[in-house]
Amino acid sequence: MAQGQVQTQTAEQALKQQQTVTQQQLLQAHLTELPLNQLIERIEVEMDDNPALEALPGDDDASETDADKGDTEDDETEDPLYSAFGDDDDELPIYVPNNGSADREEIVYGANKSFYDSLKEQIGEIELSAQERDIMEYIIGSLDDDGLLRKGADAIADELAIYNNIYVEARDIECVIGMLQQFDPAGIGARSLQECLLLQIDRKEPSVVKDRMRQVVETFFDDFTHKRWDLVKRQMTLSDEEAHEMWAEMKKLNPKPGSAMSETIGKSLHHITPDFIIDTGDGGEISFALNEGGLPQLHISETFADMMRQGQKGGPVSRQMKEALIYSKKKVEDAQNFIEAIKTRRRTLTHTMRAIISWQRPFFEDGDEASLRPMRLRDIAEKTRLDISTVSRVSNSKYAETRWGIFPLKFFFTEGYTTESGEELSTRQIKIALKEIVEAEDKSAPLSDEALATLLAEKGYPIARRTVAKYREQQGIPTARMRKN
Repeated sequence: MAQGQVQTQTAEQALKQQQTVTQQQLLQAHLTELPLNQLIERIEVEMDDNPALEALPGDDDASETDADKGDTEDDETEDPLYSAFGDDDDELPIYVPNNGSADREEIVYGANKSFYDSLKEQIGEIELSAQERDIMEYIIGSLDDDGLLRKGADAIADELAIYNNIYVEARDIECVIGMLQQFDPAGIGARSLQECLLLQIDRKEPSVVKDRMRQVVETFFDDFTHKRWDLVKRQMTLSDEEAHEMWAEMKKLNPKPGSAMSETIGKSLHHITPDFIIDTGDGGEISFALNEGGLPQLHISETFADMMRQGQKGGPVSRQMKEALIYSKKKVEDAQNFIEAIKTRRRTLTHTMRAIISWQRPFFEDGDEASLRPMRLRDIAEKTRLDISTVSRVSNSKYAETRWGIFPLKFFFTEGYTTESGEELSTRQIKIALKEIVEAEDKSAPLSDEALATLLAEKGYPIARRTVAKYREQQGIPTARMRKN
């Protein structure tokens, strides 16, 4: 140290707020994020590592751990998470426990037949020439995931000539499309949502209700898709009873017939086990359950439980016995913590799914993607009083089986667009409307982004031209110049 320099040390006190995460919280977060298949694997690993944790013999299909015994509906309503729903409880779906139901176990998609294979099987049930068969297979390969055909007959004819050396007229393509539209499920191969619904209506038995349904889709389709029910009812001069009967039948139509099949075209086969089973009744009532097929019923090993009871009696113990008691106590605590974490996962998933269904109820009633409301992770977090990170974990890598198909939970989260008037619209609704306009445009004079913005505004989506360009690019729709034939 240089001469004349003095080194001093000072001590200061400062108050800091620091949040620590316990091992139990980390375990709960980890289990919450796991989908069903991985959860079962994780439980098996835990039972291998911890001899104090066992599954009851013969109850591999049980859907309830010891930690859940007595966890009745009355108990659940007292939970602060449940009470967070407040006055919305009457609008929420009924929670139906799975109870290890055999017809809900091991629901695995992709293990049997693909969408493509199912349709190819039906090809063998009708008489086709060799050329018609080639055309049919190409058209099936051109279907979108929802089962609709969004390529024109002229475009398919051109592609067949270029890629397959098959030279046919557009009318020949239309003939084969007509055959495909007779396949199951009803609505497959439709060129638009309107045609999809009409194909399904045509397969119904003759009745007054069927005639009214066809009139709605043919004449009042725009009012129907925008849910202007009262206007349609007045224009058709229907009574309340007649309108209710017709709407009940309309809700049974599936806007995505391809989603009802086990797999979709263009995706590699893989196993999808839904974590949630959501049922929509014909009257619009919705119930749901966790799919817990294959989850063992966990409990503490009787051997370890007896050892702990012996240790609680007191009295002198040998050093060896003391070490055994310490070991047993640690394993039992770990097992109890794991069972509690499983219970917490179940309750967290239940509350999150309940909130999602409440928020997106119109979609679960009609299956129309345009019915999805803007919904962010923050919205569900606030509704359930869960942390956003927890809602994100629930939504990650999990699927829900619905009447309209199997969807990843992330599908139900959609961004919102706020208009100048303050109205919030779903960006997915806007993109669907934009795609429909582009598909219906005159390809010899395709619409500019400015013209698209005008038409969207007329449909109730007042967005700027630059926003139209953004959504168009996100969907892979070329500019007007590139769309011109």
